[in-house]
This record gives sequence, C-alpha cells and structure tokens, in this order.
Amino acid sequence: MDRINKLKEYLKSTPNDNFLQHALALEYVKIGDDWEARKLFENILNNDPKYVGSYYHLAKLLERNFETKLAIEWYEKGMAATKEAGDQHSYNELQGAYEDLVY
Repeated sequence: MDRINKLKEYLKSTPNDNFLQHALALEYVKIGDDWEARKLFENILNNDPKYVGSYYHLAKLLERNFETKLAIEWYEKGMAATKEAGDQHSYNELQGAYEDLVY
C-alpha cells in the first residue's frame, strides 16, 4: 500500500499524468483490485488514446475477468493506435494477445 499512497500523493499535484496513473493502475492489479485498475486504465485511454502502454493491460484485465468481448475491443483499439503511432513492438504484443484470445 505504501507505493499506492506515494503514487496518489504525486497525482495530487499532477492529476492528469498518464505515467503516474498507469503506474497506480499496475499497483492495483498487483493487489487484486481490478476495479480501481480498470477505472484508471479506462480514464487514461479515454483521455489520451495515444498512450499505447495501457491497452494491453486493460485488455488483459478484462480478459481475466471474463469480459472477452470488451477485451477484444480494447485489443483492436490498441492495435489501431500502435499502428498509427508506428510502434511495431507494442502492436506485436497486442496482436499476439488478441490472437491467443480470438483463435
């Protein structure tokens, strides 16, 4: 919880910092609080669809919680965003996870 509290403290001064929100979401995933993590990942991606690092983690979280249709949608959005950004590495990760789920 100490890391969570530190990240929350940092976010007080920069509440729209995607990196800090993403880091906080990952901490919530670590402790099994998928609801809080999901809210943060969705907030990041709804406000900044170019923040490609959160697509994979949000889709995996949804997949883990048996929200397959929604996970597929986020994988697809992520693949489109990474393709647009020219981020082949992230695209390949998303595509691999997507194919594992769909096929």
